[in-house]
Amino acid sequence: MELTLEAVALFALKLVHETEGASPILRDDWVMDGYQREVFGLLVRQGDLAGIQVKLDECIAQALNALGGADTVLGRELFKLSVEVQQAHSLDELSAPLTYLQNYLKDIQ
Repeated sequence: MELTLEAVALFALKLVHETEGASPILRDDWVMDGYQREVFGLLVRQGDLAGIQVKLDECIAQALNALGGADTVLGRELFKLSVEVQQAHSLDELSAPLTYLQNYLKDIQ
């Protein structure tokens, strides 16, 4: 799950910080500080669902803003998927919506 969490953060932050013709954002770039696999791994091991959701919400909020908000076509779908992630009541329930969110963010890159 840690890898998926990191991938969601990476794809979300790419929408915000990556510019045309510039070097791509990588997992070890400064914008990923606090959203790396080890950080998410610690939260998963602690069973800190709320902490995971806060971290993801920080990234998604930035991506949503970069897309023009929840009123745009891409933003509306991103918002819907992020709500599903926020509504998970356990780490097990988080898996499916997290995968959908990861795939969506990857597709809109």
